[in-house]
Amino acid sequence: MAGLAAFGLLAVGCSTGGMGIRDEGPARTDPVAQSPSTTAPTATTSPLRKVDAVALLKSDPKVSKQVKADLRPCAADAYAIDTSYGSITDNATAPDVVVNLMTCGDAVGIGTYVYRATDGTYENVFAKEEPAVYATIDRGDLVVTQQVYAKDDPVTYPSGEIVTTYRWSGTKFTEHDRVQNEYSRVAGGEEEPPATPAPSEN
Repeated sequence: MAGLAAFGLLAVGCSTGGMGIRDEGPARTDPVAQSPSTTAPTATTSPLRKVDAVALLKSDPKVSKQVKADLRPCAADAYAIDTSYGSITDNATAPDVVVNLMTCGDAVGIGTYVYRATDGTYENVFAKEEPAVYATIDRGDLVVTQQVYAKDDPVTYPSGEIVTTYRWSGTKFTEHDRVQNEYSRVAGGEEEPPATPAPSEN
């Protein structure tokens, strides 16, 4: 039986350390091999083109000057950036790119961006530059999680999180759902039971 094999591609790049981006290298232009077929042709997934996330952020006018100033490697040429590829804007020509930028010391998110391929270039269609923010792709949706910290919370134990789901409306992302979670201090091991009062001497 002859058939055409189609493969969906998803890649995630993550570098250790903190503030910055992982350099994914130059975009790939190698053709994707296809199996011969005697049947009618079917739709195939566009080949994955990895982006240079560092160059993308530096050239993006929607990235703030402060973020660009802090965009430095954590060690050698390693940047603290996660890069994900997937379909969240109904773009049939190329996968969308989600870039998460983090700090070097504790890998806390400081900015998340979504890029859509348009006429051979990448257009910024979503940006959120706030502390402890991180975006993922979930079944065609953009899911943005932001940790919530009280005044004295350590970085490892936030008080909660806000999870917002965005969907593509044709020209931009619109909020579809929002969930707020509050964390238990007891479960995190940070809160101790109240001290037992000393017995009265009277």
